[in-house]
Amino acid sequence: MHLARLVNLLEIISVAGRPLTAAEICSVTDLPKPTCYRLLQTLLSESLIEEPSNDGRYIVGERLIRIALLGKSDVDVRRVSSPLLKAAATKFNETTFLSRFRDSKVEIIHVETPDDPSRAFIHPGMGERPMHACSCSKAIAAFADEAFMEKILAGTLKAYTQHTKTTREMLMVEFELIRDQGYADCDQEIDVGIASVAAPITMGNIGAIFSVGAVGPIRRFNKEYRKEIGIKLTKLAEQISDAIQLCNVAEV
Repeated sequence: MHLARLVNLLEIISVAGRPLTAAEICSVTDLPKPTCYRLLQTLLSESLIEEPSNDGRYIVGERLIRIALLGKSDVDVRRVSSPLLKAAATKFNETTFLSRFRDSKVEIIHVETPDDPSRAFIHPGMGERPMHACSCSKAIAAFADEAFMEKILAGTLKAYTQHTKTTREMLMVEFELIRDQGYADCDQEIDVGIASVAAPITMGNIGAIFSVGAVGPIRRFNKEYRKEIGIKLTKLAEQISDAIQLCNVAEV
């Protein structure tokens, strides 16, 4: 019963379209005012609702928004992002891919390849990528909270090739560069001859939980080309962010 009441209050606040006072919220429930106020304080203490202007008006909290976004299925995310990824693969004439952060790991969950039959391209494969040695992972890690970033830096930094960055100092410098330029790159850090670039997909104030990238042979993906693609990916990341936040899971 207690949970049902809390959910009811969240539903009232979420559909209002504007901040609501406690009195307004109580007026559309059959709860006694003391009970309603107590439940609102519970939601506020758990960051499920917020009082942004400190004026007694409530909106849905960032924590609840984060839960909703993290709860979107891969199928749902792929459905709304794949047309944008495919358009970019065609425009760049390169492989594009979408990655997702969950359970302290980053996984590639979708790949689109160029249509040009004469174009040699790289398929990055699906699944988990190392946090310190892949553009899609580093694009997310660089914007992570301090505690998680420390966990990455204190972990086993395996050398996959002679190009892999394997020291705390090297990664700290790179994370700072990624934050400055808005994208990450991988110069043969996992496989010799293959390079990639990726941009974080941020969701409001809750941080980067996805990234979008492009991958190809190093003979094309030199430093200047990665910069060119990286800038384009930052704009694509904004489009994908909007699409994911607006998508309706019920339509899947």
